[in-house]
Amino acid sequence: MYKTFVTDFVKRLHLIYFDAGGGHRAAATALKSVIEQQNRPWEVTLVNLQEMLSTLDIFEKVTGKRLEDLYNLMLARGWTLGSAQGLLFMHGVIRLYHGPTVRMIGAHWTKTKPDLVVSLVPNFNRAMCESLRSALPRVPYVTILTDFADYPPHFWIERQDQFLICGTDKAVEQARALGHPGEHIFKTSGMILRPKFYDPITADRATELARLKLDPSKPTGLVLFGGQGSKVMLDIAERLHDRQLIFICGRNEKLAAKLRARGGPHFIEGFTSEVPYYMHLCDYFIGKPGPGSISEAVAMGLPVIVECNAWTLPQERYNTEWVREKGVGIVLKNFRGVREASEAMLGSLEKYRANVRAIENRAVFEIPDILAHLLP
Repeated sequence: MYKTFVTDFVKRLHLIYFDAGGGHRAAATALKSVIEQQNRPWEVTLVNLQEMLSTLDIFEKVTGKRLEDLYNLMLARGWTLGSAQGLLFMHGVIRLYHGPTVRMIGAHWTKTKPDLVVSLVPNFNRAMCESLRSALPRVPYVTILTDFADYPPHFWIERQDQFLICGTDKAVEQARALGHPGEHIFKTSGMILRPKFYDPITADRATELARLKLDPSKPTGLVLFGGQGSKVMLDIAERLHDRQLIFICGRNEKLAAKLRARGGPHFIEGFTSEVPYYMHLCDYFIGKPGPGSISEAVAMGLPVIVECNAWTLPQERYNTEWVREKGVGIVLKNFRGVREASEAMLGSLEKYRANVRAIENRAVFEIPDILAHLLP
């Protein structure tokens, strides 16, 4: 559909991500993959913001650890209580080093000369946009929200000359409330997902469950808490000791070993890239209310059971409102109520499945057309 032009006419796109949580890199990689599949006449470069700012490394100066390392440690240890206050501290550090950050990023733009800059990271959009306006004033700046909504102030949406790609009506409303004109706001049908979540899965569900030593006649739940797992999975295993479940523990080998030692009608998996396959085998999802987790589950037809409380990351709290509004799952105050929630879900599974099927997320395929419209 799209023919490749000679090098002089190839447009250079920079997709900016970082590794504070896995979702930003995953979204950037998925978008790059689809752009390349569509044979767009673009040169797409993934740019790690942490590496761009490595010589400045503002958080290491203040805390002794890089920003993404601090964030990932917090998630791995479950240190999320009070994260809203931690976010205020982080924004204070960013403001303190705003000038040097703008100069360093501006030098990168001057050297690489992109035709379009696309941010898939929060917190730094003011500095990145300001530096681009200074270095390459004609180059458009685009922010793709990889959360269901903004968590103002200064998280995703800033009062500046930028384009915004939003996956929910809530995010669109927030952009308008900050004064962004309608022609600068683009609505997609959801969050960016890896293309693999759209590939047909031909594996027979009953055969595969039997291969995992699970009963094909029983409903099966998937328990997933990101790439590092979570100790709350042990509590869920205890409360649902007689329920058929698949646990994906990520890189947390100690957690996987403890779950395997428990026994029961459970299959335990460590780190895997085959999440769509395991979701294909299941009837419902139990996990944290991250935008990626919820969107992946819904894309695979699974209603969700999530929690929202003081430990929930502030930028993920709206996600649970969205789950309620769309009727695609059950939101708990904490997972101590997971047994009752699973019984309620299985009792109304067809209703939840119908609500899930009503949502069609094609964002990763919609965004390249939006970017083509914005390219100078």
